[in-house]
Amino acid sequence: MTDADAHTADPADALEGDALDPADMREQYRTTELTVADLAPSPIEQFARWFKEAAAETVAIHEPNAMVVSTATPDGRPSSRTVLMKHYDEAGFVFYTNYNSRKGHELAANAHVSLLFPWHPIARQVIVTGTATRTGRDETAAYFRTRPHGSQLGAWASHQSTVIGTREELLARYEELHTRYPEGTHVPVPPEWGGFRVVPQTVEFWQGHENRLHDRLRYERTGEGWTVERLSP
Repeated sequence: MTDADAHTADPADALEGDALDPADMREQYRTTELTVADLAPSPIEQFARWFKEAAAETVAIHEPNAMVVSTATPDGRPSSRTVLMKHYDEAGFVFYTNYNSRKGHELAANAHVSLLFPWHPIARQVIVTGTATRTGRDETAAYFRTRPHGSQLGAWASHQSTVIGTREELLARYEELHTRYPEGTHVPVPPEWGGFRVVPQTVEFWQGHENRLHDRLRYERTGEGWTVERLSP
């Protein structure tokens, strides 16, 4: 085979002998019915119920506070990544990041955001849509002080989403910071690091059922309250 032939070969040939066919992967979800009567008055109360169940030791979901954060540029180019939720209450869902990261720049230009909590072992997911606002510096600093010393230094060492030549460059910055701020010393909050609070407009609770007849109940904000509607799966 010539070099030209190698570049024009059928990509399907590379999959020959691969026994894994995603089209054949199916699982029947067998869970109890989710009704409107089952729901709490507010989506945050309902989220608290499901989050507690997802975090139960018997369920064994790794990092149930992990969520997929989807943002978009003003012209609609989306991007997604997994981050850890660090707080939630009636005001919204909070996560922390570098404001100069891709998601930070996108949220600064387009505050609309979606969150997805994928709790596969219990055939549940929660989908939040809303707008993101920055947390205050006092709130950010209070959380930053709870982070492990290494994570505090990492927030300084990583210029998140920027191109770097090698991993060694990153490690060298970290070691320099470790010398400057040894274990037990105060590490200030990086000026470009902080939190986002996602204020929900809709919160959907999805529960899987066999034959793909899933339950989808969505809260939608209406003034000071919420309405609930059932969506077809």
